[in-house]
Amino acid sequence: MDSNKFDDIRPYNDDEVHPALERIVANPLFVNVARYLFPGQDVARFKALLLSCHTKEDFQVRVMSAIVAKILADTANNVTCSGKEHFMGGKKYLIVSNHRDIVLDSAIIQLLLYRCGAQTTEIAVGDNLITTSFIEDIARSNKMIKVVRSTSPREVYITSKKLSEYIRYNVSSQESSIWIAQRNGRTKDGADMTEQGVLKMFDMSGSGDFVKDFSELHIMPASISYEFEPCDILKAMEIYVSRRQKYVKAEGEDLNSILTGIMQPKGNIHIAFNEPVTAAEIDAAAALDKNERFKALGASMDRKINANYKLWPNNYIAYDMLNSTGRFASEYTAQQKEEFAAYMEHKLQKMEADREELREIFLSIYANPVVSKDNL
Repeated sequence: MDSNKFDDIRPYNDDEVHPALERIVANPLFVNVARYLFPGQDVARFKALLLSCHTKEDFQVRVMSAIVAKILADTANNVTCSGKEHFMGGKKYLIVSNHRDIVLDSAIIQLLLYRCGAQTTEIAVGDNLITTSFIEDIARSNKMIKVVRSTSPREVYITSKKLSEYIRYNVSSQESSIWIAQRNGRTKDGADMTEQGVLKMFDMSGSGDFVKDFSELHIMPASISYEFEPCDILKAMEIYVSRRQKYVKAEGEDLNSILTGIMQPKGNIHIAFNEPVTAAEIDAAAALDKNERFKALGASMDRKINANYKLWPNNYIAYDMLNSTGRFASEYTAQQKEEFAAYMEHKLQKMEADREELREIFLSIYANPVVSKDNL
């Protein structure tokens, strides 16, 4: 592989990490970030911690794992996972997961892999989130791959092909696992579905042999389940507005969603590393017409993601409230239902919108994972 070809999208090489961290601590933003992440602690101590890192692994283990662990300790209850056994032999995968939180989905996966003794993954992140050199230094030191989105259609094609080549080389040669979301942007309505465009992007670097090309990617679907949906009311408002007009993000909206996702209470979290895509599933897709292959492969992945999505009492409560039924009453208590209803009304009262319609959207976000399991 011509390593220079990927210089603009790849994570930093280890010899680039320490210079990047020196730039980070010299940036005027560093003090504010340090005080936000570790209030009441000595900024100089945090600076020394960063400057003790000389590789991506150093940065992830010494810095990022501590930051993510603190966020979870402050805002979540239990964080559990299943399927860790897939990584015990050191095999590398292309992990394709549902996408609920801008930064925490991949961050929690990294922490769980680190805790179970597996190598962490590289992380595909949209360039719309990498808006300054300060953020880029942090991201690329943290094994992030830049996914170029904000360009012309022709440039998107060129950069997508480059990303595809980079992913294929790293996973097929067992250099590194890579995490990528199943869709461009977070699921807003609670219904997780793999976009065919993501699979077509993977295929752009292939040889033309569908079976060979997807077999060597070692695709592992993963399911991320939050008890409290990240940015739930913000997602509900986006759907509400989108029913009336084209939704246009406000300036700073991504940053607000990132901070909201980090700070809001999350309840319990479960991540399932599911059975990788099998040879039989790839063969079955390959037997179809070209236009149906990606649809079939995506459907196979979605079945695993939805089957292993952990439903919480909130999901069952929302389904029953939305449908005026007691179908899942055995899955929650009267107190849990009362608490969820109060939580929802507290969120709704802050918004300028038709209350009943917004309530229906809010409930649907929590109910749709139940519907997805029903439809398996």
